[in-house]
Amino acid sequence: MDSCLMVWHMKPQSRAYRFTGHKDAVTCVNFSPSGHLLASGSRDKTVRIWVPNVKGESTVFRAHTATVRSVHFCSDGQSFVTASDDKTVKVWATHRQKFLFSLSQHINWVRCAKFSPDGRLIVSASDDKTVKLWDKSSRECVHSYCEHGGFVTYVDFHPSGTCIAAAGMDNTVKVWDVRTHRLLQHYQLHSAAVNGLSFHPSGNYLITASSDSTLKILDLMEGRLLYTLHGHQGPATTVAFSRTGEYFASGGSDEQVMVWKSNFDIVDHGEVTKVPRPPATLASSMGNLPEVDFPVPPGRGRSVESVQSQPQEPVSVPQTLTSTLEHIVGQLDVLTQTVSILEQRLTLTEDKLKQCLENQQLIMQRATP
Repeated sequence: MDSCLMVWHMKPQSRAYRFTGHKDAVTCVNFSPSGHLLASGSRDKTVRIWVPNVKGESTVFRAHTATVRSVHFCSDGQSFVTASDDKTVKVWATHRQKFLFSLSQHINWVRCAKFSPDGRLIVSASDDKTVKLWDKSSRECVHSYCEHGGFVTYVDFHPSGTCIAAAGMDNTVKVWDVRTHRLLQHYQLHSAAVNGLSFHPSGNYLITASSDSTLKILDLMEGRLLYTLHGHQGPATTVAFSRTGEYFASGGSDEQVMVWKSNFDIVDHGEVTKVPRPPATLASSMGNLPEVDFPVPPGRGRSVESVQSQPQEPVSVPQTLTSTLEHIVGQLDVLTQTVSILEQRLTLTEDKLKQCLENQQLIMQRATP
């Protein structure tokens, strides 16, 4: 919000770069795949491309007619895509510094736009409550996903390119297959808007950042919540895994950037990183109760917080707990069946009531001369 970019060095005792140039709040940043360029978007309606060195020189793109919400490089680094409150998504040539084309079917602010890993598709998320999938070569909208009950704040592609995940103001995260356009997974785990998300490079985990001040790590293979992380003192506004997945960083309204060590996948990381697999099944995680909370001690002295996010040893579940959970699941099944029977009876009652009212109307019509 202070109109500056900070480039932090992960090595200890290294100085951070502070880049100035934007005339208003900086809303988004993205490194090019090579790391030689850095793009930023701002409320001043411009995009700047920076060379991340001590000089901090930048090229300005007068990109949109309203706030730029999102900027993202294509995997080859040759182009980048921007999204704006002017309701458009625009694609630009990086090195020629040239506008290429615009995608303009959204009817409200566009919060986020991303290229697919192969660069052939673009996905965008908007305040019109839709997620749109675009074909880059034909510039056509391939599909609109309309399942969100509120503004869609963020969207990204699974590393395999076969799915997308979107975060919403309705507190949910949804995962769709981009080939069949089927809803694969639906998570309703946060108690406030979900502002950002990031896939682990293996494709097996998804991390989310929410206005409820927590980060949550989801196991996509099992469709369940793994961890809830407490660190920010206010809304967590953004989160991203590092290229290798060894770390993730989160930012918040509390003016803190936290860097976390992600050791939650030590057990199976070797075998899962070879080929990113898409999440396969429909899983609604509203009822998944087991989760591990990791609080972070408040400490604002350092700019970078490094926090352990899981014990090294996998925890075994006692037999009594397993049987108790199975019993609970059994009881839930009984409740589901009971609700189903009640719904059927309610439908029958409504039909009978409708019939009675119709008969009463007929009697009254006959009674009136």
